[in-house]
Amino acid sequence: MTAFVINSFANAGKAGILRAFFMLTISQVTKAFGGRTLFQDASLQVNRGDRVGLVGPNGAGKSTLFSLILGEALPDDGKIAVEKAATIGFLPQENAPATDETVLQLASGKITEHTDWEIEPKAKRILHGLAFRESDFNRPAKTMSGGWVMRAHLARLLVQEPDLLLLDEPTNHLDLESLVWFQNYLKNYSGAILMISHDREFLNQLVGSIIEIAHRRLVRYRGNWDSYIEQKAAREEQQLSAYKNQQKEIASLQAFADRFRAKASKASQAQSKLKQIARMDKIEAPVAREKTVHFRFPQPPRSGQRVITLKDVDHAYGDLVVYRGLNFEAERGQRTVLVGPNGAGKSTLLKLLAGALPVQGGERQLGHNAKLGYFSQYRVEMLNPTMTVLDTARDMPNPVSEQVARTVLGSFLFRGDDVFKTTGVLSGGEKTRLALVRLLLDPPNLLLMDEPTTHLDIGSIDALLGSLSQYEGTLIFISHDVYFIRAIARTVLHINAGQLTLYAGDYDYYLDKSRATSAREALTSNGQSLNNAQPVQPVAEGMRETRERRRAEAEQRKAEAKIKRDREKRLHEIEMHILSLEGRQKELTADLEKPETYEAGGAAMELNRELLGINNELKRASAEWEKLAEFSENGTVGTSAAK
Repeated sequence: MTAFVINSFANAGKAGILRAFFMLTISQVTKAFGGRTLFQDASLQVNRGDRVGLVGPNGAGKSTLFSLILGEALPDDGKIAVEKAATIGFLPQENAPATDETVLQLASGKITEHTDWEIEPKAKRILHGLAFRESDFNRPAKTMSGGWVMRAHLARLLVQEPDLLLLDEPTNHLDLESLVWFQNYLKNYSGAILMISHDREFLNQLVGSIIEIAHRRLVRYRGNWDSYIEQKAAREEQQLSAYKNQQKEIASLQAFADRFRAKASKASQAQSKLKQIARMDKIEAPVAREKTVHFRFPQPPRSGQRVITLKDVDHAYGDLVVYRGLNFEAERGQRTVLVGPNGAGKSTLLKLLAGALPVQGGERQLGHNAKLGYFSQYRVEMLNPTMTVLDTARDMPNPVSEQVARTVLGSFLFRGDDVFKTTGVLSGGEKTRLALVRLLLDPPNLLLMDEPTTHLDIGSIDALLGSLSQYEGTLIFISHDVYFIRAIARTVLHINAGQLTLYAGDYDYYLDKSRATSAREALTSNGQSLNNAQPVQPVAEGMRETRERRRAEAEQRKAEAKIKRDREKRLHEIEMHILSLEGRQKELTADLEKPETYEAGGAAMELNRELLGINNELKRASAEWEKLAEFSENGTVGTSAAK
């Protein structure tokens, strides 16, 4: 499917500028596909200037909705109306074609030798923003990779400025600096935008509302992605409460009808109750949120403390020197994200660590028992197109069982008969998910990842986060997904002009120490734009600081574990003490109930005195037990429990 601009259905063949406020109206649309109803009485209105994110689980109907808006598919019922003279531009997720036109001609919307003199400067500015070089402008588009062709089609849409822009995962083919430029460009875009995106930060920065496909309807939430998550949780809680109340009412009405329908005097009332149930607008039970990962992933063998080292490493591409005398060291359990401007050397460092690039000077040393895995931007090229998804997942020296493979594949949205597809028919996103499954089923203890979330939807990103949260090895990665980075990174390594600067904390620590004003733009900062960031230790010193911090944290964990063990031991002792006291309490009570106890002089008084002491000790022991039990459950107590 190509990227294109079309005129509104109401005025086909005539381009123009939209003047009306209401641009797109979807009214009570019903659409079934493959025997499954995707939409039922679904309605939506998009106004001029709206910025809308379209979300929903895989297979919910996001792409089908785009097809309906574009007129490529027709609704089974309902109407879709676009205002007269409105133009619609569409960018598919992948596979936009390229013919003999040059990059500049494609971006300008021209296939002749000469582009329009008014359009050409605008096209060049946009191409520059999307990281094309001047020398690329006259290259035939078909000689460039698919990702660059997609950028050229995106440039074409931005040049033509359609009134309604439909974008399907538009950031998939963009590097970090192009993404930042594109994000800022869209903030000032004059038309309306309806987009599907897995990038939560992108949605947070751009959209003013979220449309969720849920229960075959289009549900609108005002605000960005974070606001949508909060509102959805509140709505689900309200829906659950309303559903439970209605079910109680239905059960009460049904019970009355069942009880009295056979009695002549009550039969009419019973029928009335049944009719009341039938007339109710039934509230659907909230769909439980899917857990992203339902499986304990295999763990790699333990490596030595020092996992990989680069000593005095040189690397250059011809005359372009990237590193001179580079020193780098990674330790077991480290989780580091590489940040810095394009061309600074992030991917080069990752390739040097992976051995994908030869060390031109210096040394590269893998540590004891280190097993390396490299998840590159071109990982899908390693898949055998004739093998099925299931066979590909199990194609390893020590294959997991079919049940285990299907469980993990299901976590990454390969369900049912999907596992019997050949990899040759999979989309780019599906191939990425499959490559991840292969890696996670036989994990290395040193994992190097270059943009692992590209082509993944939000559900698959959450599945990856779930698996990496369990991962016990060493992780070094590059990503433009701020949400992913915040969830995974524990240290940040800034790279610029061959210099490495370690921030020995998570991404928010890096933002704070570098005084960055934007979480996205800080990913590509050259260091000088970070508001005069305070200098931090070089890598070697930073590593020492990290080791010292980890040692202190380990000592703290050890001390906390001892306190916990002592408390648990004391809790057990008190439980045994309470059981003994309760046993003696029963014995004393039984003795005091015997008449002969009062025949012996002073015996009853002695028993009562002992019983009073037992009761007081039980009260004290029970109070201590409650404090310790609360600590065991919540991790804190109001006051120090007795030891």
